Amino acid sequence: MNRFTLILSAALFMSVQAHAGIISSDPSQTTYAEVKTFLHELARAHPGTTTTFELGVTDSGDTVEGVKIGNGPVKNLVVSTHHGNEYGSTEVARAVAANLAENPIPGQTVYVIPVLNITGYNAKLREEVSDGSYHDPNRDYPGPCGTEGPHKLKSTALLAAFVDREGIVASATLHTFYPAVVYPWGLASHDLSTPYDDQFKQLVNLATQESHYQVGNSTEVIYAANGTYEDYAFWKHGIWSILFELGNSHNPVQADVDEMIRVNVPGMRRMLEQAPKERATNHAFSGKCDGRLGRFDRHDE
Repeated sequence: MNRFTLILSAALFMSVQAHAGIISSDPSQTTYAEVKTFLHELARAHPGTTTTFELGVTDSGDTVEGVKIGNGPVKNLVVSTHHGNEYGSTEVARAVAANLAENPIPGQTVYVIPVLNITGYNAKLREEVSDGSYHDPNRDYPGPCGTEGPHKLKSTALLAAFVDREGIVASATLHTFYPAVVYPWGLASHDLSTPYDDQFKQLVNLATQESHYQVGNSTEVIYAANGTYEDYAFWKHGIWSILFELGNSHNPVQADVDEMIRVNVPGMRRMLEQAPKERATNHAFSGKCDGRLGRFDRHDE
């Protein structure tokens, strides 16, 4: 079976990469310059549905870019590679973008940002550097139980401002390497329920029909981590925030990446299609934080 069968046009994805000169047998060697070339070629291939946009300039002076797909009133987001070493998530984000560009979701505008942590991605390093220090971008957001930031990095501040400004309703953040799709809360607390647990469960079940990944609450399935985008987006704005932990490795070979694409892109699309059209209204955290749980944050996912 072709690696993109059932999820997107193989001819589209491969032709865009071929024209950009970025087909590689080793996805770990792809650079951010090549990712940007892919985005611009995708927009050129679909001028009626897809345009590139700039999120802004990071601490390193690099510009984070993405693609805007569709023209609907409901605005959703797919953002990948908070952690630079998780290049498999970048490849899945690119496949999502290609799928949506070929067939936009009616009534939606979907923004896809394949790489947030540019310096980390180019170095295949988890952290991002600012002022000579290394920071974990996905612990850099404000949150009810603390943060390692907030916003010591321009990249996270840019993303936070973007979701506020654009009125993002639902978002998928892509990571590796534990096969799970999870929802808030993911913070250091024993009080993990939200008023929307049933809706979140429906969304993660829709997202995993092909992958059969483990689903559930983020803290319970993975571990507690304060300052993550996923909790921030729901806590601050009521965004329907879903975390995809893809595959089984931070170092996937091409065959592994192909499988991650095959089993995850249909579910991400389905999740976006079925997500609520308005933000959640009752999104405050009303539980108690337990700092002891934060000690179990391994910083590896």
